[in-house]
Amino acid sequence: MRKVLIANRGEIAVRVARACDDAGIASVAVYADIDADAMHVGAADEAYSLDGNSPADTYLNIGKLLAVAAQSGADAVHPGYGFLSENADFAQAVLDAGLEWIGPSPESIRQLGNKITARELAVRAGAPLVAGSDGPVSSAAEARAFAEEHGLPLAIKAAFGGGGRGLKVVRELAEVEEAFDSAVREAVAAFGRGECFVEQYLDRPRHVEAQIIADVHGNVVVVGTRDCSLQRRHQKLVEEAPAPFLSDTQRQKIYEGSKAIIREAGYYGAGTVEFLVSADGAVAFLEVNTRLQVEHPITEETAGIDLVQEQFRIAAGLPLSITEDPTPRGHSFEFRINAEDVGRGFLPSPGTVASFESPTGPGIRLDTGVRSGSFVAPQFDSLLAKLIVTGADRQQALRRARRALAEINITGLPTVLPFHRAVLESDDFTSVAGLNIHTRWIETDFADHIPVDPEYNVEAPDGERRTITIDVDGKRLAVGLPADLLDGWARSGQGLPAASDVTGLPGSVTNADSPAESALVSSMAGTVVKWLVEPGADVTAGDPLVVLEAMKMETQVPAHRSGTLSEVLSAPGGVVTAGAVLAHIE
Repeated sequence: MRKVLIANRGEIAVRVARACDDAGIASVAVYADIDADAMHVGAADEAYSLDGNSPADTYLNIGKLLAVAAQSGADAVHPGYGFLSENADFAQAVLDAGLEWIGPSPESIRQLGNKITARELAVRAGAPLVAGSDGPVSSAAEARAFAEEHGLPLAIKAAFGGGGRGLKVVRELAEVEEAFDSAVREAVAAFGRGECFVEQYLDRPRHVEAQIIADVHGNVVVVGTRDCSLQRRHQKLVEEAPAPFLSDTQRQKIYEGSKAIIREAGYYGAGTVEFLVSADGAVAFLEVNTRLQVEHPITEETAGIDLVQEQFRIAAGLPLSITEDPTPRGHSFEFRINAEDVGRGFLPSPGTVASFESPTGPGIRLDTGVRSGSFVAPQFDSLLAKLIVTGADRQQALRRARRALAEINITGLPTVLPFHRAVLESDDFTSVAGLNIHTRWIETDFADHIPVDPEYNVEAPDGERRTITIDVDGKRLAVGLPADLLDGWARSGQGLPAASDVTGLPGSVTNADSPAESALVSSMAGTVVKWLVEPGADVTAGDPLVVLEAMKMETQVPAHRSGTLSEVLSAPGGVVTAGAVLAHIE
């Protein structure tokens, strides 16, 4: 293995590029147009344009990625996480092109990446499970029938999903149809496939997972456990390793169940076997992620193992560097720093990072894909960076985390840092007596009111110039241009009009100076997916009216008052900014 194409972006692409450098392997980055000056582009030895801005045209485009591999002379591909990392067709295409695939076999990805066949495999392996559909359900009517037979709450899950996308929890029968449609839309948008299945949803469980590595020689190692229960919209915000407050019996079930599933699948590579631990202590298999996890650094810190280097070894046909389950040393937390406004319900908030000041001190690691001046695009994930804090034990790690979170400072756009600081003051999370949180704790139990961040409107001073990179036949060049011109280009790259002419783009809607009392206002920047009611319909305050999408997640905008929906100003497919008037309720 001489040169690795990194088929990803952001902090994971930076992480893999650095691992390549550690191993003496050359690295190749790829980038969407809007990412031309992104941090991951400069972290690699070479970088090539994917000529486009949407995920489908860039990081999900198998043909373009393989073309770059051929052009650059890469002999291996690392997919990172998300995008095509769990796409068996991509893995097979890489192998068919004569390249090394740094991941599990296409067969394993198909079997375990499909949550339906993974469930069947877990049954054969003897892992505990909750009731679920025998296969994909073809309609909302089938999902409703399952709910009527097995009861609520019900989880509708994308068969090829992950990271909370394509997962909807239904607590009322009347919600089944819209939840099913939304799960399918999210799954298609994020993963290219919309098959969904249903299963019983355990209320108030902990989310505990096992990090595994396995080689082609039959060695299977559980590197450690993680607790990932602090989630919002089924996406993790805080993780820790090892998973605390587990009994020996629970830990044994997780270790033995993980190894049994991996061996049953004939799996090799890095992967994660996920479980739910119910309030009464029962352990139930959830899914297998056939890739490197976002939260892998905390396992690296507590196990003393570089998981990306292990991936390189496995892909090269070498045995694992260890053959026994390591004993955890110390305790580690990971805080995902997302561009989201906590005060507005964790709404995605794309924009420009004005400044990024990092913490320092013992036990601090920061994995980031942005820096001061980076633009955070709305069409990609909201993750900016990951703050990893390690201590000799859980309480020391918590103290160090409080200090690090007090030091870190990011300006220019809202982030979830206020939540991280607040949760470290909650006894439910920090008590020495036990962990009193669950996967919906943020929505149901977290009482701290975090105020809405002020609106950000960072504009470049007149006459300021910035340097950007462009590519000419694949070669990167630096060019200095007026900052206001670049701001306009950046907005057009998002599908937004220039700041000085916000009405100039057909289909776009922006902030009104003083919205009328009747105005239904968008709470976020994004794309209109669909209207849930027709113009002229009578609505009640709180009714969901329109679905918006940003950073690959859907959000419903409810009616702010009762009345008749009129003057719909934004059609499906239209781009809106935060504060835009979407319609009027008279």
